[in-house]
Amino acid sequence: MKPSKFVLSALIASGLFAAAGAAPARADGPDLIFRKSTDFKLLTPNDKLATYVLDDPEIDGVACYYTVHEKGGVAGMFGVAEQTSDVSLSCRQYGPVKFKEKFGQGDEVFSERRSALWKRLHIVRGCDAKHNALVYMAYSDRLIEGSPENSTSGVPIQPWGAGDVEQCGEFLKK
Repeated sequence: MKPSKFVLSALIASGLFAAAGAAPARADGPDLIFRKSTDFKLLTPNDKLATYVLDDPEIDGVACYYTVHEKGGVAGMFGVAEQTSDVSLSCRQYGPVKFKEKFGQGDEVFSERRSALWKRLHIVRGCDAKHNALVYMAYSDRLIEGSPENSTSGVPIQPWGAGDVEQCGEFLKK
């Protein structure tokens, strides 16, 4: 039996939407740590929570872990589901902190699509110069209406080994 033109058009369109919603592959992008199903769907993928790690591309010695919801079901299977805005974030120093270049308050560390057209997840960075701490915030935005869901994590810069402690305030763009 030959598929109808309507069915073929729908499959092609869903593939195009899936490609539009996919985050671009980046060498410095996040690595998946694990996924955990949050519900059961019989014939389609389950909804999941996925935990990723992302090294700060401009600051050596700092990594951010974040967890996002990944919708399953038919829309999730074809990559056209609008993902929720919920995100949790935790950033840590894992070695000596070395700044590669100056940065501005609120500079973007990472961004990815959370729906085919309208929503993006952002992770941005700032510096609390008084306490010598890096501050990271994760949030999602929408083209039409923003989202109040967010998460914040602070990383006090500590001595690591015998090296000096760099001051984040010295690397802020004026």
